[in-house]
Amino acid sequence: MWNYPNGYDVIVMGGGHAGCEAALAAARMGAATLLLTMNLDTIAKMSCNPAIGGTAKGQLVREIDALGGEMGKVIDATGIQFRLLNRSKGPAVWSPRAQADKHAYALEMKRRLEATENLDITQGTVEDIEVEGGKIVAVVTKEGIRYVTRSLIISSGTFLRGLLHIGETNFAGGRAGDAPAEGLSGSLAKCDFKLGRLKTGTPPRLHRRSIDFSLTEEQPGEEGVRFSYDDEPIQCTEQVPCHITYTTLETRDIIQANIHRSPMYSGKIQCVGPRYCPSIEDKVVRFADKERHQIFLEPEGLHTDEIYANGISSSLPLEVQYAFLHSIPALRNAQIMRPAYAIEYDYLTSGQIKASLESKAVEGLYFAGQINGTTGYEEAAAQGLMAGINAANKVGGKDPLILGRSEAYIGVMIDDLVTKGLDEPYRMFTSRAEYRLLLRQDNADLRLREHGYNVGLIDQKRYDIFKAKEKLIDEEIKRLSTQFRQEGSRGYSLAQLLCRTESSYAKMLQENVPGFVDHGEETNFQIELNLKYAGYIGRQQNEIRKLEQVERMRIPTDFDFEAIIGLRNEARQKLVEHSPENLGQASRISGVSPADISVLMVALTRRSRAKTP
Repeated sequence: MWNYPNGYDVIVMGGGHAGCEAALAAARMGAATLLLTMNLDTIAKMSCNPAIGGTAKGQLVREIDALGGEMGKVIDATGIQFRLLNRSKGPAVWSPRAQADKHAYALEMKRRLEATENLDITQGTVEDIEVEGGKIVAVVTKEGIRYVTRSLIISSGTFLRGLLHIGETNFAGGRAGDAPAEGLSGSLAKCDFKLGRLKTGTPPRLHRRSIDFSLTEEQPGEEGVRFSYDDEPIQCTEQVPCHITYTTLETRDIIQANIHRSPMYSGKIQCVGPRYCPSIEDKVVRFADKERHQIFLEPEGLHTDEIYANGISSSLPLEVQYAFLHSIPALRNAQIMRPAYAIEYDYLTSGQIKASLESKAVEGLYFAGQINGTTGYEEAAAQGLMAGINAANKVGGKDPLILGRSEAYIGVMIDDLVTKGLDEPYRMFTSRAEYRLLLRQDNADLRLREHGYNVGLIDQKRYDIFKAKEKLIDEEIKRLSTQFRQEGSRGYSLAQLLCRTESSYAKMLQENVPGFVDHGEETNFQIELNLKYAGYIGRQQNEIRKLEQVERMRIPTDFDFEAIIGLRNEARQKLVEHSPENLGQASRISGVSPADISVLMVALTRRSRAKTP
């Protein structure tokens, strides 16, 4: 074994979406950082869907950008179709989504990583971690190199003992075409980490010329949708359409006749896959009466003919995949370029990480991405960003950045991972957020840019632009609320005029209504929304203030749950297992009731008074 001569503040293991954000954040905050990845050619690879964003996921990407992360900028630079989902619903659930040129996306992210100061990028496979005195001190690679570090972020994706399934065939792999990481699971187990198994899957990729697009519905993009708050141009000159088609009754019959050959139903796969992104086998079984299922045919890039068949993830044998595809009129002659498959992998079971994403068992060891039980590029990237920030803060002697559930979807997700047991891969949804009216995709910068500036990821120029926008919005809301106009014997403010059902800021400008000034579409929208939803926003803010005291009541690390009289046995067991950091976390642990929280609050208050001189 060779000891690498340079030591690092932060080592990031894994070059996926979590690893990229973690490495960039730590390095930009001044930490000497090393990104170790198995293959330099697969950095930021889109292993599954060639898209960024979507319902709730789009909010995550905008929050990443508001904090100073990179995903939003890279998709703006390499997207080939942009849309804003859920426009027919309220603005709380509007979500941007972009189809990516997946090869351009990966190359652009790699270019940005390579251009970052304080960041070394090396090809290597971590096989072992070294812990001394309860702290991480080094990693050892399969290539026989030992790297000394003050902190480690593990973002291993689906690579830990990854096992791929196509029908009756299975083989080791981190994803199709890549080797798994075999040794690290054993090293984590030696440190008493508890690992479980999860499953995910991917659909077949089809050749464009083998699809009859005349039998599909075209889905065009929209102008004016973007992810980054910073003034970087979208490089897509002409958006590429996606297409929609549907399975048939014949498709259902073929799958039902071969369901015993799916490893999920033959018993070869015992673990659980994502409920909200089911395989076509799951759809046919769970929704047996449904006559058809939607398929989105999505281009993988401008310079490839591969089409991603979104909606028919499968682990059936290849010959069955061909059979059910050819039962769909638009896909009668479909050629499979890459087969669908399922993959099993190791993950860290719940209750072993803090809200900072640092492990409870080993100081300086952080986990981010699918190893924490999540699924999706956006969830991974958000965790990577927070792990990178907190690892850099730790080596710099600073407190971790913890986002609350009322501040960000990122805060909701991490709190869920810390407090709730997982029995399936975790995906972000707008319904998971209690305060989703406050956590809109359009106001992520107003919620989080201050945090990004404080940790050093937002420079002074961008911060000044943000503060000017924030000030302008506040001033205009006050002005419109106090500037009146007369209509016959009645008077009303411009804010009241704007709040009428038929009114909008754009309409006021179009009709040249005196008193309305064009500040740009994004700022205009913030002014309008804050005035129209003032009552609802105020109520949610009051709810948050009422709960703040309880939410933030700290639970000392040496607190003895076993000694509390009045706690139910299940609650005591769950509290010991999860070791919540505050009363808010404790209240969200499955099996802990409101009565248990009342007992716990009394015990904490007594302890606090007893220690007060």
